[in-house]
Amino acid sequence: MSVVHVENENHITRVTINRPAQLNALNYEVLKILNDTIERLHIDPNVHVVIFTGAGDRAFSAGADLKERKELNEQQVRRNVKLISHVCEGIANLPQPTIAAINGHALGGGFELMLACDFAVTVSAATFGLTETKWGIIPGAGGTQRLPRLIGAMKAKEMILTAQTITAQEAEALGLVLRVVELDQLSSACNTLADSILNNAPIAVRQAKYAIHHGMKTDFTSGLAIEGKAYDITIPTEDRREALEAFSEKRAPEFKGR
Repeated sequence: MSVVHVENENHITRVTINRPAQLNALNYEVLKILNDTIERLHIDPNVHVVIFTGAGDRAFSAGADLKERKELNEQQVRRNVKLISHVCEGIANLPQPTIAAINGHALGGGFELMLACDFAVTVSAATFGLTETKWGIIPGAGGTQRLPRLIGAMKAKEMILTAQTITAQEAEALGLVLRVVELDQLSSACNTLADSILNNAPIAVRQAKYAIHHGMKTDFTSGLAIEGKAYDITIPTEDRREALEAFSEKRAPEFKGR
């Protein structure tokens, strides 16, 4: 089986990092496949939700593969860092809502991959951290930018500068994860969240995500302009008219993504 396993069912794509013996560490092969997969998902109109997870029950991803990293020259290290940064940015910019199903520890680049997702649901035994400074480096896939925007600069500095790890319960209290569940509930919890998204019009969902994602990067007035343009895209859709017809006929709408 590939080191990245991709499954598609009912408009949901599940992407699994499949190196459980290596704690789903992100080597160059994994990063290349993830990058190619994300590029395909970005233009696939039949995929409405993407779930990222890791194989096994020990780690979502422990981050960079340090055994591989030890054998790389400086040019190859820069190549890998650039690629993992591109992967995380690609996940953040997917038009579909994304869910990180955290089946175990999420550290370093694995935590950064989670931060790039829209939602995270975690098992109670997981720990989280950007521990790069104890390896003589810094987070290189958006961690120094996404984490302080989510939890504030002071707490992010504490986590990054001390290489601190936090528990699933602490991550939930900080707003880094949506909810904490037991391992046997993880898949159903993520599927329930995905299904609740799938109940709504796909184009509207994508445009709402777009407005939030890009509006948060700018000032309020510019954000309102982004929202207005996103709204305009939904007006001529068949789904908008279907929702009104369904309301008048007292039935559930049947959205087509058109």
